[in-house]
Amino acid sequence: MNRPELMAIVIAILVLLLLLMALGWRARLRRQAGIAKPLDAPAQLGAAIGIFSGKYVATTSAGEPLNRIAVHGLGFRGNVAVTVAENGVLVHIDGTDDKWIPRADLRDLRKATWTIDRVVEQDGLELLEWSLGDRIVDSYFRFDDWASFEFAVDSLLARKAA
Repeated sequence: MNRPELMAIVIAILVLLLLLMALGWRARLRRQAGIAKPLDAPAQLGAAIGIFSGKYVATTSAGEPLNRIAVHGLGFRGNVAVTVAENGVLVHIDGTDDKWIPRADLRDLRKATWTIDRVVEQDGLELLEWSLGDRIVDSYFRFDDWASFEFAVDSLLARKAA
């Protein structure tokens, strides 16, 4: 075979792989169509405890860090601004609608080292576990000021328990 024929074969294989990736993503969106949409922010968030900036990494099914939730603007990484208020947590991921997590839906806050397509230093991610409809999910963040974020969310979790 000469060079142009080999190049055509390589390009055809690459196009096939891209097509298969797109079909796989569409199949994931179809399978997850029944997942509840995150709530819209209420008119009153309550007193703000803190506003935190950083990176949104992913949302996965709880305990399954390789099972990405792809629907409702949760499928892609991006810059994030998170407002922790007395009534819950407002998540604003650039390019998507705001997502509201009421205090009653918060379940836990832990550290993580990895999730789908992201590995960082030991305990470099914040894992926020919450209820999305009837499903428990884990959202992963990387904040500029992680200690203050932990303090703010821990105060919400303590109020929920009381």
